[in-house]
Amino acid sequence: MSEFDTAPFRARRERLLAHILEQGGGVAVVPTAQERERNPGNMYPYRATSQFFYLSGFREPEAVLVLVAGENPRQYLFCRPRDEERELWTGFRHGPEAAAEYFGFDAAWPIAGLDAKLTELLADQPSLWTTLAVDPDWDRRVLAALMRSRARVRNGIGTPRSLNEISVVLDEMRLIKDASEIALMRHAGEIAAAAHVRAMQATRPERYEFEIDAELLYFFRAHGSQFPAYPPIVASGSNACVLHYEANDRKMHAGELLLIDAGCELDGYASDITRTFPVSGRFSGPQRDLYQLVLAANHAARLEIRPGNTCNAPHEAALVVLTQGFRDLGLLKGSMEELTANASYRRFYMHRTSHWLGLDVHDVGQYKVDGHWRTFKPGMMLTVEPGCYVRPAEDVPEAFWNIGIRIEDNALVTADGGEYLTDGVPREADEIEALMRG
Repeated sequence: MSEFDTAPFRARRERLLAHILEQGGGVAVVPTAQERERNPGNMYPYRATSQFFYLSGFREPEAVLVLVAGENPRQYLFCRPRDEERELWTGFRHGPEAAAEYFGFDAAWPIAGLDAKLTELLADQPSLWTTLAVDPDWDRRVLAALMRSRARVRNGIGTPRSLNEISVVLDEMRLIKDASEIALMRHAGEIAAAAHVRAMQATRPERYEFEIDAELLYFFRAHGSQFPAYPPIVASGSNACVLHYEANDRKMHAGELLLIDAGCELDGYASDITRTFPVSGRFSGPQRDLYQLVLAANHAARLEIRPGNTCNAPHEAALVVLTQGFRDLGLLKGSMEELTANASYRRFYMHRTSHWLGLDVHDVGQYKVDGHWRTFKPGMMLTVEPGCYVRPAEDVPEAFWNIGIRIEDNALVTADGGEYLTDGVPREADEIEALMRG
């Protein structure tokens, strides 16, 4: 069995316990995801819920984490027992005894005993913290536990007086990455960047999008990634104007661009990269004009990533560059004041420039606090992904029709500004052409 570092997970559990204790104490109960059947006899590849994994590091299904915050804080795990027959078919299980030791819990018990044990653990506790309104089955189970607890009141046993959404606390914790998370995300960025380089080198006219998709998936898995972070987008020609295109089944042709939005997941953590490049290895004039515009927006957004600046600043900077560029290229007409006031850019750029990144590719964390844009702090991770998508229209120069471009990188907010985890794959047009020639 490989070495497992319990320290980051214990530290997160202890932070959560400290927060609950500050609120008066109570019990936190965090379930993992259920297995889902793909078709009879086959299950979808399993992935633990991000909240559960963040606190436990435990990857098996049918598990629940219970934390008791009080004078004597305790950390418990409920999981499947060992079962030689089932393990013959579906693989190794830790079982409660080994799981408690290996993952650093005070104790662990079989999952079948959760309901009875939870009723016991809720006795005389002031509050219950858990995930709500995500899984109806879990909601019913939590309410049943509270009902059992309240049935004991006449015996002089106290019952939780409040039911709290634990995501409010965990989302804030997850927004600032610790050292172990940053190390994993750096590595995920390196793997994904190298995969994009491989994809550029493998692209040529008359190949199919799915062939390039396969190059990406092979490279991810061959270099230790367990999954793609999301279904890869490999979009050639007009498909690049479909923001979440996933068919990846079209033949690519000379003179077109290929937009690839693909990232890998490494030990739960996501990378998220987009590059756009010419199938034939050389940009046409109009393609290069639009590409340089999006690249300039990417540069402008990067300059705004620094502590104390707002998380909306990269988007605002990108919008100024894109709107002016759309106007200069004849895609939009009117003054900058009019175009900005009317949000005219949305015709060609309809998404935001950044989102949080972490255990989820669109990671948790509020973007506004008390109605104001959140300010950057060291340890935050986000994407930088301006784009441009031009569909055919009578008032649009035909040379730009069906061109879709996005350039996306992953940024870590540092004390000095931003560190970019995905610069291992070229962004400059000349560098891309040189790579494809080589």
